[in-house]
Amino acid sequence: MLLRPGLLDGTTIALAGGADAAGAALRDLGGRTPALDGDLLDEAAVTASAAALEPRPTALIADAAAAFAAAGGGLDGLRTGLDGTWNALRAVANAALRPAGGGIAVLLAAPPGAGPHAAALRAALDNLARTTAIEWARHGVRVVAVLPGDATPAADAAQLCAYLVSPAGAYFTGCAFTLGEVAA
Repeated sequence: MLLRPGLLDGTTIALAGGADAAGAALRDLGGRTPALDGDLLDEAAVTASAAALEPRPTALIADAAAAFAAAGGGLDGLRTGLDGTWNALRAVANAALRPAGGGIAVLLAAPPGAGPHAAALRAALDNLARTTAIEWARHGVRVVAVLPGDATPAADAAQLCAYLVSPAGAYFTGCAFTLGEVAA
């Protein structure tokens, strides 16, 4: 672990779509990690789940990779990953982040080799992070995307997520972090 134990003591980070490795890393640092209940494609259920979170989260980790995989990849995975991430992002932002004066949402993508349309999901999450970061900046809501490579260990992506929701990550918004890929 690269981050100081106790770094996230007293911090609540909502998890959407799984984010199991990130959740474990966050808990190791003292964070509380309640999950959004229900089907992320059911907008009303996600909104109700986000509104019921106590204490209110100051961050969200939305795992589009898990939704992509669960839907079998392809176009169904793309739609499930993107729509579920958008529903979680909007619900947590409206229920917790915007009313509290801000926070961060980390959008976790599938690796490029996860199957057909994984690259499209990555591009969509990158665009979603950039667009919502601009639109929601006035509310103090920061949004970033984490784009792991095919060989990126889940623990590395989890550590980056933990760093981004910590006070040290407060300077990042509207950007995408690409892990484990070497430029040719």
